[in-house]
Amino acid sequence: MSLALSARNKRRIRITSSRWQRRGIFLLGGVGVGCAAVALAKLADLAQVAFADLLSISRYIALLITPIGFGLSIFLTRRFFPNAQGSGIPQAIAARQLTDQTAREALVSMRIAIGKILLTLLGLLCGASVGREGPTVQVGASIMFALGRFSPRRQPGLILAGAAAGVAAAFNTPLAGIVFGIEEMSRAYETRTSSLIIAAVIAAGLTSLALMGNYAYFGTSVMALRSGYDWLAIPLCGVIGGGLGGLFSRVVIAMARGFANPLGRGIKRFPVAFATVCGLAVAITGILSGDTIYGTGYSQVRAALETGTPLPGSFGILKLIATTFASISGIPGGIFAPSLAVGAGFGSDVASLFPGSSVAAIMLLGMVSYFAGVVQAPITAFVIVTEMTDNHTMVVPLMTAAMIAYATSRLVCREGIYHALAAGYHSDGLGAKSRTV
Repeated sequence: MSLALSARNKRRIRITSSRWQRRGIFLLGGVGVGCAAVALAKLADLAQVAFADLLSISRYIALLITPIGFGLSIFLTRRFFPNAQGSGIPQAIAARQLTDQTAREALVSMRIAIGKILLTLLGLLCGASVGREGPTVQVGASIMFALGRFSPRRQPGLILAGAAAGVAAAFNTPLAGIVFGIEEMSRAYETRTSSLIIAAVIAAGLTSLALMGNYAYFGTSVMALRSGYDWLAIPLCGVIGGGLGGLFSRVVIAMARGFANPLGRGIKRFPVAFATVCGLAVAITGILSGDTIYGTGYSQVRAALETGTPLPGSFGILKLIATTFASISGIPGGIFAPSLAVGAGFGSDVASLFPGSSVAAIMLLGMVSYFAGVVQAPITAFVIVTEMTDNHTMVVPLMTAAMIAYATSRLVCREGIYHALAAGYHSDGLGAKSRTV
């Protein structure tokens, strides 16, 4: 009897110890992701300031620096950090779905995390229209994978938690981090790991708050649609944003898969040269925009939202062109922030059709619509825009615009961009060396 009780107690202690160890890994990983997100955010700002300083010498210096930077980024990625290209979210999705340990490690590892940070900063330093939020997702997944590499059974949950924590810490949007994990990363609600994922998001969020303070990414505002007439902007933004977002996704997916014609074979054979040409296209676009489309687009959009002043009429289309070239080049960098900037530009254009309306409110509709059209994750889209502006009066309009944009985007592009790109990594987890995007 006493021996049976003793055995039972030992088993209980082992189970309890295992549970606390699992919780500790998620919490420790969340803190690590939060620190990495803050470090990348600070360094990204410095990189963009450094590029602006170079432009102050001569705005035409971009014609030299940007193409060279793109070519160098692709060379370093392929030579030293394969599978660090693009936003990094497709790699995190694929790593979570793979079962082979070696294949997972080829997509999320500390080596890739370091490369991702360095090469994303290089992209911003040379004026690429990329963001840091997608890379933070891959970095977060890599940190969690490293902590749980000796426990393969827990790795899918750890990768999911790292990705969600990355979004939460990058934007200071904890709810969006959780929703992103459910809607985009897993496309299902997992009861077994949900509490641990939330714990990781909280840990990352608290770390970010401790280091950077509480803030709304695009500032705090109470902007709203003023009349029934203004509400016509909702379906208009939804259709335009969703259509353009779907078109962007379709182009990026097609370029990633490659073409069988001579041009497609040439791009695959000479990726550094192709990236250099894309960099030149971004530099030309930047000069045409008056140097407004380089980098994330954060400062331009925040200033427009806070003052309620329209963005330049060409900002949306030129930012879209620059982001497209940056994305198809394959350089490491995300599309979250640039997509929001593109949407703000088109929202500003739509606002000109509604005299007397709140320009900032319609810009928000454009942001959520284009973003939902690109990622085809409407819940994540309206939650993230709501949290980033600390504006709850626009929840229903943003929700509606996101759903219209999602439906429109599906007519243009049947696949969500992240999952379509992730499919290219499923076969062996190593094939991305030869991928363009």
